[in-house]
Amino acid sequence: MSETNTAPVVLDVWCELQCPDCRTALDDLRALRARYGDRLDVRLRHFPQEKHKHSYAAAQAAEEAAEQGQGWPYAEAVLARAEELGTGGVQLLVEAAGELGLDAEEVDTALVDGRHMLIVDADQAEGKAIGVTGTPTYVIGGELLDGSKNQDGLRERIEEIADRLLG
Repeated sequence: MSETNTAPVVLDVWCELQCPDCRTALDDLRALRARYGDRLDVRLRHFPQEKHKHSYAAAQAAEEAAEQGQGWPYAEAVLARAEELGTGGVQLLVEAAGELGLDAEEVDTALVDGRHMLIVDADQAEGKAIGVTGTPTYVIGGELLDGSKNQDGLRERIEEIADRLLG
């Protein structure tokens, strides 16, 4: 008796919320979600970079949003305003939470008390350990796909791997 694999395929997306290339990648991620639904577990992984001074705070705010059940919607809302984040900083992060109906005060408090710093640090360390150098970078089926310089063909490659893994 053969059992079919019901566990979803995991797609880790190493992302930085002040990165315009990550915003571009959202179209691919939406298409992948539409194609695979629950069979593909798209996980936001944080890779803040020093060149963007609010990226670390944005990663922490996204973790708080995830705790409130809106991780990806929040990440997308902040990415949509990636350029503004440079000047808007924490205030923009809190506003974006409020616009999504999240507890914006709790997002602000999370940034002050640093309760999500360990998750962000762990993601960043894991990313560096496996060879992530820029964002977006995808990991699926043990394969690392770097989209930080060029995203052409990456969605097709992700689909090939997902189709193979889903059998």
